[in-house]
Amino acid sequence: MAQLGLGLAALGRPGYMTLGHAEDLASTAPDAMERQAHAVMDAAYANGVRHFDTARSYGRAEEFLAHWLSSRSPAGVRVSSKWGYRYTAGWQSTADSHEVKDLSRAHLDSQWEESRALLGKWLNVFQIHSVTLESGVLRDARVLERLAELKASGVEIGLSVTGARQADVIDAAIEIPVFTWVQATWNVLEPSSGPALQRAKNKGLQVITKEGLANGLLSSRGQLAGWLEFAAKHGVTPDALALGVALRQPFIDVVLSGAATVAHLESNLRARNAPRTDEWKAFSKTAANYWDERSRLAWT
Repeated sequence: MAQLGLGLAALGRPGYMTLGHAEDLASTAPDAMERQAHAVMDAAYANGVRHFDTARSYGRAEEFLAHWLSSRSPAGVRVSSKWGYRYTAGWQSTADSHEVKDLSRAHLDSQWEESRALLGKWLNVFQIHSVTLESGVLRDARVLERLAELKASGVEIGLSVTGARQADVIDAAIEIPVFTWVQATWNVLEPSSGPALQRAKNKGLQVITKEGLANGLLSSRGQLAGWLEFAAKHGVTPDALALGVALRQPFIDVVLSGAATVAHLESNLRARNAPRTDEWKAFSKTAANYWDERSRLAWT
């Protein structure tokens, strides 16, 4: 079974596209959010979570994580971060632009230095953020050259993928030897990347999956027709069932919890003991429909 990790997208900035995210924050003051983030990290580590995933665009998430690591010195932790987006929301919950994508070599160089300055020796895996075929980054010789240099220095290199053509991007990345990790959206509603992730796994890549709760749609907040009743039938919370399904996929190494509170994390952790079922497949959507609906989610 895969391990449960903690993704910091909802912990490092006031706004995120998770249902009800604003309700999770008692205060959006940076020091208050850092205390909340540290409480979630403490609870995660105490319950065996060892993989922490962040990004340059997650507001102050790298900073919050760096402070937690330096103050706790936790053993056995793996940290992955991502480059490619700039955070642009100005610490607001709603903004015209929350992040701007730039997959150029110059941006890679600058964001690598920023991540390394904060996370130092703790940074194990450095990933390209949200790769698509249209971005052209997998054909950018200067970017790939720099990533190869980082890999030679001991940093593991990965990419995260997004959109209805995740599988095509994964298959293209498999043929580029610089990559040893791939991160993709995989959940009950959007499992289309599964076969490509299995091919990546067969090639020796390690696999992280994100958005296991489909931005909250698979939690109790989502009120997804039939899903709450399905979880109740199995005697488990809807979030734990959704993450439990992901944890049992043979091609996945790490399933990220996106918990923003300790209570949500504690519920997510029950995924480890969620019952096995294949009936979840009845809830799956086409990739096109899933990503179209996701594109209309509001930041809160």
